[in-house]
Amino acid sequence: MPAMWQKITKPDILIYLKASFPVSTRRRKLNWQKEDHDEQLRRLDHARQHANLLIDTDDLTPEQVLQKALDYLKEIDP
Repeated sequence: MPAMWQKITKPDILIYLKASFPVSTRRRKLNWQKEDHDEQLRRLDHARQHANLLIDTDDLTPEQVLQKALDYLKEIDP
């Protein structure tokens, strides 16, 4: 269900966090195959297309990701 994120909740702001296959499997210690990651991306594609902000997290620390999100929120609601 591509729009499940809209059915579960109706967010005012949608922030999509992107991570490559190698980074996501390393961070979460997942035993995924590339096909598993690709399937997750397929399932999340609708949310990605409708996101207000997309953050590529590969080269960022958790603190940097948070700061990007907070900066965006301050920008839209000063």
